[in-house]
Amino acid sequence: MNANTFALHLKEQGIHLSEKQLEQFHIYYETLVEWNEKINLTALTEEGDVYEKHFFDSISAAFYYDFNKPVEICDVGSGAGFPSIPLKICYPHIKVTIVDSLKKRIHFLNQLAADLDLKDIAFYHNRAENFGKNASYRENFDVVSARAVARMSVLAELCLPLVKKNGVFLAMKGSQVNEELDIAASAIEILGGNLRDTHTFILPEEKSERSIVIVDKKRKTPKKYPRKAGTPNKDPIE
Repeated sequence: MNANTFALHLKEQGIHLSEKQLEQFHIYYETLVEWNEKINLTALTEEGDVYEKHFFDSISAAFYYDFNKPVEICDVGSGAGFPSIPLKICYPHIKVTIVDSLKKRIHFLNQLAADLDLKDIAFYHNRAENFGKNASYRENFDVVSARAVARMSVLAELCLPLVKKNGVFLAMKGSQVNEELDIAASAIEILGGNLRDTHTFILPEEKSERSIVIVDKKRKTPKKYPRKAGTPNKDPIE
């Protein structure tokens, strides 16, 4: 997938990119490849792979959730900025907060935001468990996203405490997500969530399967969650 076919596939989904936005994606790609030589950001560096498996894949969240309205999104463990920075390029009005546990990635993201001239975007070097305990951020976001970070039973504990009541948790997964959801069902319920839907689609050129799980936040998360850093992964809620 090159820049032109990327734009065409998005247009088919009702997302129309301007020349400025296409230039921002080009700068994003160039910056990602440059920094990837210094720190490990992605195993994918071929232009076609980055445009389809990172950029297009990230924006696919907008196929199932309306980002045209005012939205404040928290992206947990975003790594090289996925999915929130591609979404921010497409929807410049949204407010983005990124939390990542690796300081080098935060340095990259700060530089990237400056290169792309992005406003209303903030980066925090922190563990999601600690961030979710902070009263300034807990249950403060319309949308909390995570892409390829952990199993659903773990992700629920990292993300749902940050979602405001009546907000949503968007988990971006690969194929075979149903088994994960079965295991995570009680955790989602305990943490105040309610599974709304799972959308599955195929990447247009590479043809691999992707799933987007939408969980509605119906109740406040009990204060004991998230547990201390590392515990959700070692001992997921059952």
